[in-house]
Amino acid sequence: MSIPSSTMPSTSPSSSSALHQTAPIKTFSSEHQDMIHDAQADYYGKRLATCSSDCTIRIFDLAPGGTEQQEPKLLDVLTGHEGPVWQVSWAHPQFGSILASCSYDHKVIIWKENQQTHKWAKVFDYRLDSSVNSISWAPHEHGLHLASASSDCQITIFSYDEQSNNWRVSNIRDAHKIGCNSVCWAPASHTGALVQQPSQDQPESSKFVKRLVSGGSDNLVKIWEYNESINQWKDTTLEGHTDWVRDVSWAPNIGLPYETIASCSQDKTVIIWTRDQNSNQWSKQVLTFDHVVWRVSWSLTGNILAVSTADNEVTLWKEDVTGKYKKISSLSDK
Repeated sequence: MSIPSSTMPSTSPSSSSALHQTAPIKTFSSEHQDMIHDAQADYYGKRLATCSSDCTIRIFDLAPGGTEQQEPKLLDVLTGHEGPVWQVSWAHPQFGSILASCSYDHKVIIWKENQQTHKWAKVFDYRLDSSVNSISWAPHEHGLHLASASSDCQITIFSYDEQSNNWRVSNIRDAHKIGCNSVCWAPASHTGALVQQPSQDQPESSKFVKRLVSGGSDNLVKIWEYNESINQWKDTTLEGHTDWVRDVSWAPNIGLPYETIASCSQDKTVIIWTRDQNSNQWSKQVLTFDHVVWRVSWSLTGNILAVSTADNEVTLWKEDVTGKYKKISSLSDK
């Protein structure tokens, strides 16, 4: 199979997640033996991780020899899953070269690169009760935390404890009836404020609030906020979809006085949810498509939304001066 050699993934139904630029598209062979489900560039855009129904993960150097003019180089093939691998996710580089993966085989695996050999090894794996459909690393301000969404209706949080060198596992049970399909962390922000910086005299642990957004087979989008004092997650439900929610994505916050979430569904719609800093209510804007919508992904600046649909097309959307989202570009493998 071939995939684009920039940070753009293939336009297969579930892979719009790395589409953050509009550079000319070049393709190269991934050497996967089956469908590619996800492709993710690392923090610096120098390496690409891909995963497939062939049960493998492949790591590529996108700029071998220091130049993007050369063909991307295969660095390693990670084997450890026993079923289709749905998604991969890079941790922030301050924690080292760490990659997470999730699979139909019920497992979450965390991999780490050896800096001497540049080979990858499994450092942690965990088996749930059903297919693990989505994973997302928390903003680095929270520490090393990974969230997963699985078909057993759970959101699971994996938290690295540096003192014990172990991973702690906690769960949000019955997060969505029927099953959880997607999860995404919110950008780090101070409790009670979207754009204000925390005061310097606040304890470090209280400066940021942990929040997640999830989508499920109950047609719902849910926002989860962690209460440190009682060690519990409190949810807010957003209703608007009429079929399974396939993906959710929380837009990066670049200092604007509002926050934005995108969700997509089997009902052939994308909903853009917005809340300003003076309101507790989320407003919604619905984008309608001709086909099922599989994935949504925001640009690094949070102002362009990539949407991947079942007709193998990726479209880019941007807010105009009236606040309405308009299509600005499209890419199709037809």
